[in-house]
Amino acid sequence: QLQASGGGLVQAGGSLRLSCLPSGRTFSGNSMGWFRQAPGKEREFVAAISWSGSTTNYADSVKGRFTISRDNGRNTVFLQMNSLKPEDTAVYYCAASARYSSALTRPQNYDYWGQGTLVTVSS
Repeated sequence: QLQASGGGLVQAGGSLRLSCLPSGRTFSGNSMGWFRQAPGKEREFVAAISWSGSTTNYADSVKGRFTISRDNGRNTVFLQMNSLKPEDTAVYYCAASARYSSALTRPQNYDYWGQGTLVTVSS
């Protein structure tokens, strides 16, 4: 029910913008987030946004470089990624909570997951 797009290959220092478009239902009143999983590593939190967009949370590793935003009119969530580093290479997943509306950092609070989009940052 969540379609993530926008991944690709970029050089270190470059930028990408990921999009997450739900289908079948709206999540405009719910928490949305981005997680990532690098090869051989566990899935980790990247960023989250409350239903209104007024509250956001970021992992320390991406603060100041990534920005999460949402357009409830278009039922879409974005992740703007700037100053990308090779260690940002991972499959990025968007997630939506059916139960909560705040900016959540724990994956167990999310109920719907997208299929993932691959981001590769070359050095």
